[in-house]
Amino acid sequence: MTAKKIIHDPLFLSQPAAKATKNDLQVAQDLLDTLMVHRESKDGLPAAAGLAANMIGEKKAIITLFAGFLPMVMLNPRIVKKSGAYLTQEGCLSLEGERPVQRYKEIEVSYQDLGMQAHQQTFTDFTAEIIQHEVDHCLGKLI
Repeated sequence: MTAKKIIHDPLFLSQPAAKATKNDLQVAQDLLDTLMVHRESKDGLPAAAGLAANMIGEKKAIITLFAGFLPMVMLNPRIVKKSGAYLTQEGCLSLEGERPVQRYKEIEVSYQDLGMQAHQQTFTDFTAEIIQHEVDHCLGKLI
C-alpha cells in the first residue's frame, strides 16, 4: 500500500484537474491507498470519507470515497443531475476549518471505473455529499 502525502497548498488545489486516462490508473491506486490509510483519525487529522487526486499532488479527475463501508474509485466523475438543495458546513483534510456550502441530497453521477468502463449511478445523503465535495476538488473549487 502506497499512501501519498496530503497536499495543503491552496494555489495547487485551486487548479482544475485534467481528464484521467488508462495511463493514470496508478494515480487512482495511490489515491485509494491513501484513502485507506486515512480512514481513521490520526496525527490530529480527521478521518477521510473521500479524496481527490489533487489532494495527493496529481491534477487528474479521479476521486475515491467510502460508499458505506466499501471504497470506490471514480475516474472523470461528472454530476449530471441534482435535487434537494441544502446548506451545510464541510471540512477538508487539505484545508483547516469548516466552510459553508450548498449541497444536494440526491445526485446522478457519470464516471468511469478502474477498467475504464462507463457508469451512471444515483447517490443520496452523505455519499452524495462526499462525491460533490470531491468533484469540487476536481474543478479546482476550495471547500
